[in-house]
Amino acid sequence: MIPKKSLGQNFLIDKNIAKKITNLINIKNKIIIEVGSGTGFLTDFILKKSPKKLFIIEKDNKLCKYLETKYKIEENVYIINQDILEFKFLKLKKINLISNLPYNISKNFILKILKNKNIIDEMVIMLQKEVAIKFNYNQGKLNKYKFLVSLCSDYKICFNVSKNVFLPKPKIDSAIVKFKFNRKNINWEKADNFIKMIFNNKRKIIKNNMNLNIKRDLSSIINKRVDQIGLNEILKIYDLI
Repeated sequence: MIPKKSLGQNFLIDKNIAKKITNLINIKNKIIIEVGSGTGFLTDFILKKSPKKLFIIEKDNKLCKYLETKYKIEENVYIINQDILEFKFLKLKKINLISNLPYNISKNFILKILKNKNIIDEMVIMLQKEVAIKFNYNQGKLNKYKFLVSLCSDYKICFNVSKNVFLPKPKIDSAIVKFKFNRKNINWEKADNFIKMIFNNKRKIIKNNMNLNIKRDLSSIINKRVDQIGLNEILKIYDLI
């Protein structure tokens, strides 16, 4: 099987990394979704930990046929030939998600998962290292991704991954990250509007982006730009709204 550049495919080929990934998440007797299984290298390590059910979502038609043949005797493995960005979770619940997904869809993929967080307990995925940092709300300036991730989950960069463990070898290094989702109810229409209001005009002070009656104790916050305040301060404004 030859990785397709058009689909951003880079196949993991290091057993130690595969073991470390599967050790980060609860698999035994759990419903697992693996996104972008490739040739099933990571899948084999998932199956060793005895999931209750394993749903493999793979966009590549040829890879799906290969996986169907490879796992045809596995009664608890279900292979779905679909783009994860179009996948509907429907009646699934209490699932854990694992993925070495193409980096060109990583941001849209994570935003989709955040909006389905109430049916997902944990997610361990591989990201481009600089993207992993972009989602890390514990360091650097705020952005919309950090805000949303902090609202929905506990987020951790677990370890970095060298480009040498892939075929073909990508130009960048990677990182394994873990999301542990909360059950906080979020009105996504309001959350999306808040993000547009706060983050789309970063050069303006916050109060000039908002049409709200703000309590006096927040005046020191809203007289700054969003890149001048911290996560706790932006969450105070969000909770008020």
